[in-house]
Amino acid sequence: MAKLIWDAVGERLYELGVKKTVLFPQNSNGTYAKGVAWNGMTNITEKPDGAEANPMYADDIKYAAPRTKEEFKSTAEAFTYPDEFGECCGEKEIAPGVIIGQQKRKAFGLCYRTTIGNDTDDYAHGYKLHFVYGATAAPVEKAYETMNENPDAITFSWDIETIPVEVEGCEPTSIVTINSTTADPTKLAALEAIVYGTDGTGGTGGTDPRLPLPNEIKELMKTT
Repeated sequence: MAKLIWDAVGERLYELGVKKTVLFPQNSNGTYAKGVAWNGMTNITEKPDGAEANPMYADDIKYAAPRTKEEFKSTAEAFTYPDEFGECCGEKEIAPGVIIGQQKRKAFGLCYRTTIGNDTDDYAHGYKLHFVYGATAAPVEKAYETMNENPDAITFSWDIETIPVEVEGCEPTSIVTINSTTADPTKLAALEAIVYGTDGTGGTGGTDPRLPLPNEIKELMKTT
């Protein structure tokens, strides 16, 4: 037995930032296409929805309170987006440089990284990898305004909803998060090579970035 201690040295953790965002457009057969770097991402807000209590009464008392299914939603904000995201937000190029809107929206997946800091390592303590599956984006608002002495770049924003995928032994999910401070570093490096792709070395070709599904991540990262 030991007495509880608050705010011990090295345990004052916090999380911040978003970077290394990768977009994976979804093909018509449900697989994900080669990943592309998403530059200019400024904010991703995870907004889980649901899991609300549904009270049941019997014998004049509260008998049970089963909860509804939880859904994963989020919002994303960015200064720009890759060309491949155009089809995900209802755009289609009908001729070189000619783009129309109000088209069918392609589903997609995402991977992004957030930073874990603490009182001893500052921002170098660790990071989390976030994987999002089965996402679709609502129409984006674009506010154009005249340039003045303080020009400000347009920020695009999207509301994102998801359809979960199967996970062996668990409920379906749309979000997987990996903590570098507790994950096996060798296995995590192998996972990042899958997500970010690799350069060819020693005369061998590199590998394209791809989005592994939760079951593959589970098998790769689990202890033996």
